[in-house]
Amino acid sequence: MSKVYSSVFTKHGQPESLRVGVIGVGNMGQHHTRVLNLLKDTELVGVADINVERGLDTASKYQVRFFEDYKDLLPHVDAVCVAVPTLQHYAVGMTCLEAGVHVLMEKPIAGSIAEAEFLVNTAAEANRILQVGHIERFNPAFQELSKVLKTEDLLALEAHRMSPYSHRANDVSVVLDLMIHDIDLLLDLVASPVVKLTASGSSVSSSGNLDYVTATLGFANGIVATLTASKVTHKKLRSIVAHCKSSLTEADFLNNEILIHRQTTADYVTDYGQVLYRQDGLIEKVYTSNIEPLHAELEHFIHCVGGGNQPSVGGEQALKALRLASLIEKIAFDGLDWHLADSECDLLNTSMLKVS
Repeated sequence: MSKVYSSVFTKHGQPESLRVGVIGVGNMGQHHTRVLNLLKDTELVGVADINVERGLDTASKYQVRFFEDYKDLLPHVDAVCVAVPTLQHYAVGMTCLEAGVHVLMEKPIAGSIAEAEFLVNTAAEANRILQVGHIERFNPAFQELSKVLKTEDLLALEAHRMSPYSHRANDVSVVLDLMIHDIDLLLDLVASPVVKLTASGSSVSSSGNLDYVTATLGFANGIVATLTASKVTHKKLRSIVAHCKSSLTEADFLNNEILIHRQTTADYVTDYGQVLYRQDGLIEKVYTSNIEPLHAELEHFIHCVGGGNQPSVGGEQALKALRLASLIEKIAFDGLDWHLADSECDLLNTSMLKVS
């Protein structure tokens, strides 16, 4: 893949700063704008938003240009971060890629599998970077968890992602808004096809979408995973627990903390056979970095665009997560148990399912 800098060389042949913009400056877009404004070798050119007042306020804050129509921003940038509502991802993403602009798309990649496939294919044909904002991949706690589990015999995983009710992202279910983060993380950790899946859920709000969903995945290598996501829980939780043969590891993504629990058999016994001291277990605390995940994610995006490297969470990886998320959503609505017709086939690449 050619470098984006090929079109922005100075007279002396040295690359200029990468020109970037943000499309959609709502809750997440505000954070993208803030971080991009701080990155080295990056020039924040402008922001676009259909909300003129919000867009002008953001542009004024960072002293950049405002565009009411995002299409007018595209000729001025090499790359964009797209943080519009999920159902608009396809239209905005396709327009950007067809204009030759590299794209970091907020998760999920699109509102449907078909739209996601078109985005992935268009990015490949246009030779443009398409990175998807599965930000937890860049969470220091997850990165350390991945290292820990490489030395453990993993048996099962539990993921919990809970939030109090919010009016944001109500155009999609809790599966596409929250659970998809953990779907992506578990697929990366287990690296094995899903061969069995059950799910159930409930809707509490008037949006008509699922607000609480729990799912159980069975992988071809024997590992079992459970995922629970909620928009109606009165406490914010973000965690993965890994059950291993010789340990239990807890990763807390909110507090950036990892604890490893191990069992011991250490006793202190007197001459009379009385146990004065017993050590039932020990806890190891893994120290992690304090880097902001969004900062690491955007640095990775800029590096990929500048160097022509493929992102760690590109369109293909995001499409796999979306395929599985869509199945979980369907099963939770239908209240059925599903499993693959062929246990050797990867659930992420087939739709041949049987009802059990």
